[in-house]
Amino acid sequence: MRLQDQLMQQLTAAEPEMIKIRRHLHAHPEVSFHEKGTAAYLKQFYQDLGLTTTDYGDGYGFVMDIDSGHPGPQLALRADFDALAIQEVNDLPFKSQTPNVMHACGHDGHTAYLMILARTLSNLKDQLHGRVRIIHQPAEEVSPGGAKSMLAAGVLDGIDHVLGLHVMSSMPTGSIGYHLNAAQTGRANFTVTFTGKGGHASMPHLSNDAI
Repeated sequence: MRLQDQLMQQLTAAEPEMIKIRRHLHAHPEVSFHEKGTAAYLKQFYQDLGLTTTDYGDGYGFVMDIDSGHPGPQLALRADFDALAIQEVNDLPFKSQTPNVMHACGHDGHTAYLMILARTLSNLKDQLHGRVRIIHQPAEEVSPGGAKSMLAAGVLDGIDHVLGLHVMSSMPTGSIGYHLNAAQTGRANFTVTFTGKGGHASMPHLSNDAI
């Protein structure tokens, strides 16, 4: 059986577990830079598999490396795991148990699929070439976020390519969309100062409309 077929077969078989993990994460969300419990849960998953994790940055980010033992490219797979400061009003058995915090952006799903994919790739590592670095990034929802300190700590040193996905509720299930260059939005803060001549509402012609 081709490696790709083996990979997809194992991922498909693990779909119920992936859903279970995603629902656990959804029920226990943590906002950016406070993901202590989430990081511990993820690390325990890898520890139970006999795999080693390495911390990077000044948040709760870490990596798990899969070394095939064969020469080849260095690939990184990345997912984020922080939630947003939003009250969940859904009536679900796995709804957020943390007041005013919920996974409203899909990071619970990102993390669940990466965990199962990481385990599957580790099981098949003898058939791979090169190294796969699994990157779990915290604090994606703030600026500057958790990626900045991870990069400064060298999380991508020696890495040839990085792949990441984001769920998209407007796309049909089972489809993948991509395009070149920037995708979606960036997050940056800036200050704008408007300067104008003040005046009285009865004499607007003597003042500037700064807005």
